[in-house]
Amino acid sequence: MAEKFSSDAAAKAAGGSPSESSNCRSVRLLRSADFACVYREGTRRTSPHFFLLARPNALARSRFGISVKATLGSAVVRNRIKRRVRDILRQARARVPPGWDVVVEPRQSEVARSKFAALAAELTELVSAVGQV
Repeated sequence: MAEKFSSDAAAKAAGGSPSESSNCRSVRLLRSADFACVYREGTRRTSPHFFLLARPNALARSRFGISVKATLGSAVVRNRIKRRVRDILRQARARVPPGWDVVVEPRQSEVARSKFAALAAELTELVSAVGQV
C-alpha cells in the first residue's frame, strides 16, 4: 500500500523508471548546506520575475532547487509559485548540461498569477544560459 503513493510508483505508472521521475531525490537540492554553497559560490542571472544561481558540482547530473521567500505571500501563494516553477523546470532541465546545481528564486508574487507561457519562456531562457560563460 505504501508503494502506491511513492514517487517510484508514480514513475512506474507513467512508463518510466524511478530515476527519470522529475521529483526524484537525485535531481533535487535538498540539504540547506547545498543551497548555502550555491548562494555563496554560484553565478547569478536575473530576469524580471526570477533570480537564478548556478554552480558546478562534482556529480554526473544536475540538481535543482527552488527557494520562495515568505515576503511573496501566504503559504497558498508560495506553494502555487513552487508548483509552477517546478513544472517549468521539469520541461527545461534537459537544457542544462550535467554537473550543475541550480537554485531558482522567484522575485515577485506575480509569478503566481502571470501567464504560464510567458513565465516558462523567461525561466527557460535563464536555465539555458547555465554552463555558458
